[in-house]
Amino acid sequence: YVDKTAFAQRLVEDGKHYFLSRPRRFGKSLFLDTLKALFEGSEPLFRGLAIHAHWDWGVRHPVIRLSFAAGSFNKPGRLEANVSDKLAGLESAAGMVTTRATPEGRLTAVIETLHERSGQRVVLLVDEYDRPIADALGDPKLAADNRDFLRGVYGVAKDCDAHLRFSFFTGVSKFSKVSLFMRGACPSRSPAEGSFSDLNNLTDITLDGRFAAICGYTEADLDAVFAAEMHGLDRAAVRDWYNGYSWRAGGEEKVYNPYGMLLFLRSREFKPHWFETGTPAFLPRMLLERDVAPAELDNLVVGEADLAAFDIERIDTAALLFQTGYLTIRGHEGDAGDGLYRLGYPNREVRGALNASLLGELAPSVSAQSACFRLRQLLRTHDFAGVEQLLRAFFASVPHQWFTRNEMAQHEGFYASVFYAHFAGAGLDVVAEESTSRGRSDMTVRHDGGVCVFEFKTEGDAEGALAQIKRQGYAEKYRHSARPVHLIGVAFSKRERNIAGFAVEPL
Repeated sequence: YVDKTAFAQRLVEDGKHYFLSRPRRFGKSLFLDTLKALFEGSEPLFRGLAIHAHWDWGVRHPVIRLSFAAGSFNKPGRLEANVSDKLAGLESAAGMVTTRATPEGRLTAVIETLHERSGQRVVLLVDEYDRPIADALGDPKLAADNRDFLRGVYGVAKDCDAHLRFSFFTGVSKFSKVSLFMRGACPSRSPAEGSFSDLNNLTDITLDGRFAAICGYTEADLDAVFAAEMHGLDRAAVRDWYNGYSWRAGGEEKVYNPYGMLLFLRSREFKPHWFETGTPAFLPRMLLERDVAPAELDNLVVGEADLAAFDIERIDTAALLFQTGYLTIRGHEGDAGDGLYRLGYPNREVRGALNASLLGELAPSVSAQSACFRLRQLLRTHDFAGVEQLLRAFFASVPHQWFTRNEMAQHEGFYASVFYAHFAGAGLDVVAEESTSRGRSDMTVRHDGGVCVFEFKTEGDAEGALAQIKRQGYAEKYRHSARPVHLIGVAFSKRERNIAGFAVEPL
């Protein structure tokens, strides 16, 4: 157990109602369990932890914990039945029978009863608050119906403020407050008094730098808790593969995904542990349909409002990738609390696995994993004829329907993106448009066998692309490298939809 109780203490001391968004498998549920045990006064669990000496263990609060992590909500009526079952369980545990008909009314009655019987205000914890909406995104009407239903349930957190000591909502998606929280139902009022009130009392700590490490493992956590497990591992490689998630404006306070790290420490194998635990199939398909070039994702600049622009009617690409953990904050430009965020892949695991999945979506008949493994082998032995053959075979495997459906296929960027996805999917260090004193090369790849500097041309010739690398001095910064450096010019043919020329020369 990694001690996060100092964050819990700050939350309780500083405020009352909170919201936190983090990707899946980041320990949100475990943090809610911590809060539950804390407010219930389970003192033995906290011995030796940061909060132990600062908590009044003689006070015990009733705790309501609602979780939507389990269950399916993609058909009409399932959410209503699920909530009804949850409320029946709460009522049974409280030994009460309610006469209220609505779910909002029933939850309110439970909160009021628990407060009255215990003499202590209630703690409300909601886990995976967004799951019923996200599950139904394939059916916009159902998603909207689920959202509207949840408005009433979640609105109780404001209506019952006098009966609540603390509330905490967690989820993956950060739906806008206008979408979900701005019309919370108020069961205690009649229609004449106004049927809705704003649940605007939630403090969103998602991008609050003070809570950047509330979920996830820091480097200090690895040293303090996992020293024995880290023994004998290449720490720099571990950091490169799995560290890098940040929710602080400047990209500082980087953390590891805890679930992925635990899987790595058990197997001690560098592989995409977190990615393989449930990346949605629609994600690579959506990126291709939206003509998103994978290289662009490694340096995406957006406003803070864009990071929260995830809604049923408008699922913004940057917001989706950031909230689900495929992009993270690299830096901030502008004044504090304003300006732009620079996003990028958090680490080698995500960059490699996401790009490999894009290849698999683009050419389903090809094993992207085998292709990426083969590419690493070819580069290690400087077999560039084999590299050309491998990439030619991939382009030939892309169904012709894809070219006719997608505008991106008409531009050089498509072909360059396929190259980028192959090398990034192979887990290599890839930089698109690397800057030099005289311009920018199209792509630079650092691998076990050396460095490759690429220039791409559409309807041109490979020798001309190679000549541009030399003329502009794109590879000069690597001239004194201890490893071999190769200049590679590549020409593409839109008519043939494949590589038209491939020229290689050592520096």
